[in-house]
Amino acid sequence: MRALSRAFPDDHPGGRDTRRGARAVAALAAAGLLTAGVTVASPASASAEPGTVVISQVYGGGGNSGAPYTNDYVELFNRGTAAISLDGWSLQYTSATGTGQFGSQKQNLSGSLAPGQYHLVQLSAGSTPSGTLPSADTVGTLSLSATAGKVALVRSTEGLACNGGSSPCTPEQTAQIADLVGYGTANYFEGSAAAPGLSNSTAAVRAGGGCADTDDNAADFAAGTPAPRNTATPPAPCGAASPSPSASPSASPSVSPSVSPSASPTPSPTPSTDPCDVPANRQIAEVQGSGAASPLAGQTVRVEGIVTGDFQQTGQQSGFYFQDPTPDADPATSDGLFAFARASFKDVKVGDRVLVTGRVTEFNGLTELSPVTAVDVCGTGTITPKVYDLPRADGATFEPYENVLVTFPEPLTVTDHYNLGRFGEVTVAAGGRLFQPTDREGVSPALDARRSLLIDDGSNTENPATIPYTTPQVVRLGDTAVGVTGVLSYGFGAYRLEPTKQIAFLRTNPRLPAPLPVGGNVRVASLNTLNWFTTLDSRGADTAEEQQRQLKKIVATLKGLDADVVGLMEVENNGQTAVDALVDALNAEVGAGTYAALTHPYPGTDAIHVAAIYKPAKLTLVGETRSSTDPVFRRPPLIQTFRRVGGGQPFTLLVNHFKSKGCDEEATGGDTDQGDGQSCYNAERVRQAKAVLGLIDSMDLPNPLVIGDLNAYGEEDPIHTLETGGLTSLSKRFVPAAQRYSYLFNGLSGELDHAMAGKQLVKRVTGATIWHVNADEPRILDYNLEFNPPSLYRPDAFRSSDHDPLLIGLNLPGGKG
Repeated sequence: MRALSRAFPDDHPGGRDTRRGARAVAALAAAGLLTAGVTVASPASASAEPGTVVISQVYGGGGNSGAPYTNDYVELFNRGTAAISLDGWSLQYTSATGTGQFGSQKQNLSGSLAPGQYHLVQLSAGSTPSGTLPSADTVGTLSLSATAGKVALVRSTEGLACNGGSSPCTPEQTAQIADLVGYGTANYFEGSAAAPGLSNSTAAVRAGGGCADTDDNAADFAAGTPAPRNTATPPAPCGAASPSPSASPSASPSVSPSVSPSASPTPSPTPSTDPCDVPANRQIAEVQGSGAASPLAGQTVRVEGIVTGDFQQTGQQSGFYFQDPTPDADPATSDGLFAFARASFKDVKVGDRVLVTGRVTEFNGLTELSPVTAVDVCGTGTITPKVYDLPRADGATFEPYENVLVTFPEPLTVTDHYNLGRFGEVTVAAGGRLFQPTDREGVSPALDARRSLLIDDGSNTENPATIPYTTPQVVRLGDTAVGVTGVLSYGFGAYRLEPTKQIAFLRTNPRLPAPLPVGGNVRVASLNTLNWFTTLDSRGADTAEEQQRQLKKIVATLKGLDADVVGLMEVENNGQTAVDALVDALNAEVGAGTYAALTHPYPGTDAIHVAAIYKPAKLTLVGETRSSTDPVFRRPPLIQTFRRVGGGQPFTLLVNHFKSKGCDEEATGGDTDQGDGQSCYNAERVRQAKAVLGLIDSMDLPNPLVIGDLNAYGEEDPIHTLETGGLTSLSKRFVPAAQRYSYLFNGLSGELDHAMAGKQLVKRVTGATIWHVNADEPRILDYNLEFNPPSLYRPDAFRSSDHDPLLIGLNLPGGKG
């Protein structure tokens, strides 16, 4: 369950920034986190799940006048029934009402807490030495206020970019917070009010030895004498006996009773009831109802089913799916539910017959039970997956199958993997990959939506160390899966399949080690380098190591193309420095002097510019290298006429990089998004296309060949403008429709990179191809060191950029060789 974000860099049509993107994980654990004056939107958000690690003491007066201890500290406590690992967690702090964010003060945690065990985090020391804390389990440097502040226990080591007050925490951020204590005048806290204000001699102490957790800071904490405990302190498990389930359980029973560890439970005057003897009072179909939302939302129910998907493990969804083995006869009602219950509450496994008590909640569109107050395993059973054929019928949704175990028997083609490494997601579709509707005729966005399926790995871990679908080979666009089986869930605006068995992707779109043959005696290529910069920590590589990784991949691509002239886009605009560095590295591989770089006479003022390299042994320059000072070009074109060495028919290369599709505040009038699928700045790209045609005419350029990243798909206005002006798309003429794409965005393939020839030159074209080394490959294979598993990097052409290179063959008369 994630909310996805894709940025639109200025030089790009959208969605490529490999260092951005946010994951909106399941925010179930964020229940009960409120800002002062804000009411709870849903009854479910008033109670957090029981059985987790909590903050049991907060002390910020360390080292002040009259303080009993020299250091501040925070004490943690495991009030659950199973050991919990703190690895990958952190403690984060910000002031009570200031503008600082939680992430500005952060202490990473590690280790494991047994039930009833404490963990002492020693923090900064004040200027007045006093008592020494017990041996700390973690030593940090956070500096807490003695009177008021906000402390968050976070299930991540990534700093939260929010403070709950002036910078509100989103559901994605609050989902990471395991516990929150706002004290004193804090404007962010759990429940109705903050914990009491503190002093140099008082700490916020959670009642019941740490067991009390009503998700209300004011009720759970009192100002008391600091009494820090650590892992060496005798464990004090929350030992109150759980009440026997009843047919009508309490609407809010998630609070563990506050019982002293030394107290003995009062014996029951009557024999306890076997929980499995307490029957369900509702059928799952009744809970689901026939609409998008449950008719029983807010009510506490007891339902029965068979566990179909177990996602209780650490880092995953913290719950399980279960399904009614005796469904009702109404096809509009789903027979499955999600129970928000960690393994530490009650561990279950697939095939268990369970009776579950909990409150019916609509969480981000998903009907579920949260909080769950009882899970009773009462035998075993089996559920046969429902067979689902794509595409869905017109007007149909997945709603009747929400939380249901399904299987898709037909071949499904991988059509998106943008978030494979970040969130473990791929999108597949029946009937082949999906294309941009403005790239070709006959695309139906409505049909494409009905034949698509988002597959989620069921994990809430961002940038996981082990990425799914990378063995025995990394999944690639065009690969095929058959028999995909899992539970259909919903979150953050999209239905998604959580697989319950391993998905095997067949390599039905194999990698080509070299581009397809194009013939001719002159080879021309076009390549967007994805920000080849020699200046570090800019738009390209951040470090020298990344830069070398990037360079090796670009060189491998250029070697594979083996073109006589290559037009390049997204090269740093720093004179000849970046392009010469590329030529030097390439020549070191293919032979000294094999390639030379043209000098751009007017590269413009943008951070990037277009460039060109060529083989002096194959081509001779005819006249000077030219460009244009027309302000319509943000990245002025590079224009050069060539002949084969020895003479013969010339041709003129025009290397271009048109304005991106990304919308910003500069887009006004006709350059705003017109809602026609061409995004922003389409009018500017049309003006640039007309200007290119004007250059061809005014300069009397012989046999023009316009190449580059035009940031326009095949049936958009800029391409039509060039075609109307007498140029022919070589990819449309020579590349089969199924292979005519060079870029992926939002799961849709299309061609942004073009080669268009004048009327006479078209007769000399022997072939054209698009070498699919980039668009089909997931971004986890690129040069970046952040998050990409080191084992996946190869110094080859695959994922050297996000645009595929084009290659054109020309048969030019005259010349030598």
